[in-house]
Amino acid sequence: MPNHSEIKNLLENREIGKKIVVCGWVKTFRSNRFININDGSCIDDIQCVIDLDSFNKETLSKITTGSSIRVKGQIVESQGRGQNIEIHVDNLEILGLSHPDNYPIQPKKHSFEFLRENAHLRARTKTISSVLRIRSKISYAIHKFFNDNNFYYIHTPIVTVSDAEGAGEMFKVTTLDLKKIPQTENNDIDFSKDFFGKETNLTVSGQLEAEAMALGMGKVYTFGPTFRAENSNTSRHLAEFWMIEPEMAFYELTDNIDLAESFIKYVIEYVKIECENEINFLSERLTKEEQSMPQNQRSELSLKERINFVIKNDFVRINYTDAFNILKNCKPNKKGKFKFPVKEWGIDFQSEHERFLVEKHFKSPVVVFDYPAKIKAFYMRLNEDKKTVRAMDILFPGIGEIVGGSQREERLDILENRIKSMGIDKKELWWYLDLRKFGSVKHSGFGLGLERLILFITGMGNIRDVIPFPRTPKNADF
Repeated sequence: MPNHSEIKNLLENREIGKKIVVCGWVKTFRSNRFININDGSCIDDIQCVIDLDSFNKETLSKITTGSSIRVKGQIVESQGRGQNIEIHVDNLEILGLSHPDNYPIQPKKHSFEFLRENAHLRARTKTISSVLRIRSKISYAIHKFFNDNNFYYIHTPIVTVSDAEGAGEMFKVTTLDLKKIPQTENNDIDFSKDFFGKETNLTVSGQLEAEAMALGMGKVYTFGPTFRAENSNTSRHLAEFWMIEPEMAFYELTDNIDLAESFIKYVIEYVKIECENEINFLSERLTKEEQSMPQNQRSELSLKERINFVIKNDFVRINYTDAFNILKNCKPNKKGKFKFPVKEWGIDFQSEHERFLVEKHFKSPVVVFDYPAKIKAFYMRLNEDKKTVRAMDILFPGIGEIVGGSQREERLDILENRIKSMGIDKKELWWYLDLRKFGSVKHSGFGLGLERLILFITGMGNIRDVIPFPRTPKNADF
């Protein structure tokens, strides 16, 4: 263990009179006497007070915002406002100087666009560091929930030949010489000469492999990076993002929904308790930010109210057809307020429709199930009406869809027909079809995008600000 204390522990324990050593980065240096430092362990800085007569003025003159220092001193009760304790410094050592002329993270407000351009340093800001601490606690809570509920953590491959979503927006993986690509007699790319001997991609989902593991281990989950080559620059899309995907044997759709609701509530409540200071800070930040926005663009609920809204409310459950009828007959649709009018049964609901159901109609998180088969993936179980599948989406305030899942199609003949009707090559899925030949059972699962959940809990407006180094079109820096 290091011989220095973490600021988080010092502020929590408040051991007046204790001699300590603390390290951190300088946030501010006022009046050549008051140095605020932060070591990343918590949102708050600690103030270090210097007796000017006891220190070399030349050494002090070198300390600027961003410099790293080691301080030895005594914890005392603070005489000023804004902190309960401070450190009276006995000894100060400069660990690393910061060049004041070009250090980007100065003690002032920076735009998030500017911080993305300096993503290697933005963790030194209160907002981004708070988000990343919350991200860490969410990740721990996810593993804890599944471990406590007897799930097994499965590592599914990142390189795959299958397109689980059927969207075709995948990144190619190849070692072929792009200046001299081998071709077949038909002038197609000869992937037999590639590393894996066939065309491969970065995965969009670990679901199919997780299903295979669940049909031998009962309950499993994956938690890892996934990739989508969608050329989208919206505030809700990343090319590389993290997915949590549980799969459960012997679970039907209702069991799946029950698990998803319990899981989400557990994780959010855990983070609410563990990251109280960060959530308070981010809630105040969001409230101030919205004060400068038009009234119709402001959230009806504060960040903390939104969090409690999910924890305390039972999720309303409604089938797609009933949800469609509500939307079709609602005032915003009849008055042409929706950007995407709700006219024909079978449309894919947009975020504005989902948020209307949650925020205006039910005033509760909503689970929509039994979607039209034509807008859902091949692996979802076909209902008896032959028009809908046992799919479910969970909708949240401010976000819209946050979870998507389904009961999986366990009947071989129906699955084969679905694959054929969607133009998917059955040969690529031979092993997936095998699962329906050897002891097939009803089973279910869902996917939750980690960054979507972080957006909800933190109130951040752009998904690029809830992942350390975002990957988006034309952006793979750092």
